[in-house]
Amino acid sequence: MIACLGRIVHDSDAESKLDDDVSTIFNSLNLQGSIENGDVSGIASKDFGGLYSVKPLYLIRPSGAEDISRVVKAAAGTPHQTVAARGNGHSINGQAMADGGYVIDMRSTGENHFNLLTVNGSPCIDVSGGALWEDVLRRCVSRFGLAPRSWTDYLSLTVGGTLSNAGVSGQAFRYGPQTSNVTELEVVTGKGDITVCSETQNPELFFGALGGLGQFGIITRARVKLQPAPDMVRWIRVVYAEFEEFTRDAEFLVSQKEDESFDYVEGFVFCNNDDPVNGWPSVQLNPDQEFNPAHLPQTAGPVLYCLELAVHYRNSDQPSTVDMAVSRLVGGLGFVDGLISQVDVSYMGFLLRVKRAEQDAKANGVWDNPHPWLNLFVSKSDIVDFDRTVFKKMVKNGIGGPMLIYPLLRSKWDSRTSVALPEGEIFYIVALLRFAPKGPSVEKKVAENREIVKWCIKEGLDFKLYLPHYRAKEDWKRHFGNQWTRLEKRKANFDPMAILAPGQRIFKRTNQ
Repeated sequence: MIACLGRIVHDSDAESKLDDDVSTIFNSLNLQGSIENGDVSGIASKDFGGLYSVKPLYLIRPSGAEDISRVVKAAAGTPHQTVAARGNGHSINGQAMADGGYVIDMRSTGENHFNLLTVNGSPCIDVSGGALWEDVLRRCVSRFGLAPRSWTDYLSLTVGGTLSNAGVSGQAFRYGPQTSNVTELEVVTGKGDITVCSETQNPELFFGALGGLGQFGIITRARVKLQPAPDMVRWIRVVYAEFEEFTRDAEFLVSQKEDESFDYVEGFVFCNNDDPVNGWPSVQLNPDQEFNPAHLPQTAGPVLYCLELAVHYRNSDQPSTVDMAVSRLVGGLGFVDGLISQVDVSYMGFLLRVKRAEQDAKANGVWDNPHPWLNLFVSKSDIVDFDRTVFKKMVKNGIGGPMLIYPLLRSKWDSRTSVALPEGEIFYIVALLRFAPKGPSVEKKVAENREIVKWCIKEGLDFKLYLPHYRAKEDWKRHFGNQWTRLEKRKANFDPMAILAPGQRIFKRTNQ
């Protein structure tokens, strides 16, 4: 058993009492991992968003599912304790916090599972819910020449964390979100039961946990679908002056067959000016090239649009073959003539592209700033109105960070999961990824986000928050719509005392 990580130097009798409490609960739970006071390191009281801070009673670093089960059962034996699973702390609005409760640092379990196997003739990998996706990528590619099919843009996130939401990036139009690319889970429920589940075994828990915001269980293992990993990527950006032309091409690309489209399709909005963060300089992939605004039509407005595309290939492919494939795909698009940027990078380098941005942001001292992000799914039927009001008016001067927008296909998502989506086959993900300096500007950015959501509701847009954050039960009912009854039933089955994920503020802790 690992020794408990209480404080060694005591500044007061009160702190000594806290250490005694830690030792007592550590011994009573018979943990194989470790436990510390909630205020020792402070990591459990903050997250990437930097907007909220609440202190847990204890931070627990489990050795595995058995430790997590013991903690959940211990919380169930109290009248009010709650348990929150924390991955890499990348939530925005305190979703992985537990005020006065137990926070479980899932990263301590990251190495517990890594087993390659074949399921129905296709390769899969068993990985820990606490493993970082970037580590899964490196290990799968280096050891087996394989990789998961669906990703997020940023890979310093835990497997269990993204599967509890959805997990979306530029591959989702083809393979669906990460929640559509797992075949089996091991989950610790709100009753403390360690349960293996899949489409055929305990399916209600399987589909409930996928996109379930941590409400039904803590994912401790996932079986992820793999495919052969390419060696290289041709990374391409093309610019549009008109939103209608941008969306026409984007929707066309995501609707094509696999051999008739790109391997990755995303997009973003940027300002029609020379702002280094939100303007022309943010577009070029080749640092030796500059954006030439002379190519833009005189009708161009305050914002422009960029499709970000990628083609995978092998080292053995002839350069001329790759060039021909790219030319064929790009040739049918209606972007502004002359506004194309492309570069060849390794597959690993492409998937870890945001890691480099993180390193630069840390070096510049801005990574630890608050991040009042807003992520939405907006129906195709309402996306033009959204562009006209939000992009062209509300945020036309930029937000101090990326403004992503690209289409997804509803048919690639399993309706049995807990994720709430707009109606219609095509919908868009919109991500306003703000970086705000500490101070009054943070509240201003948060207020802007609220205004956008209020406008969407007022105008009757068909939208859903992605990584949702609501405080009132009525808002959650509106969010889940006709899925609310199913959500309540799953909660009653798998976490009847509402012990898990209190930071989501969906259900209140009960004693029954």
